[in-house]
Amino acid sequence: MNASLRMAVLSLSVLGLAACAGTEVRPAYTEPKQPSIMDDDLAYIAYVEREARRRGIEVVWVNSPRKSAEQVAKETQDTDEK
Repeated sequence: MNASLRMAVLSLSVLGLAACAGTEVRPAYTEPKQPSIMDDDLAYIAYVEREARRRGIEVVWVNSPRKSAEQVAKETQDTDEK
């Protein structure tokens, strides 16, 4: 009886602590980051994949294309003007 009572108290304690662990508040909004040359060129990737799918070709990106410095400069200017 004593061992089963200890086990029940221990189980309830563990369940209580586990329930409290999942109540952390995390905001869904994150600040937009600045454009970088390390960002994938999503427009080009979408274009290539769309054309490949149209032609029945499977594309596997080993190194995805990155944005050029000119693209980043243009995007930076566009966000500064707004």
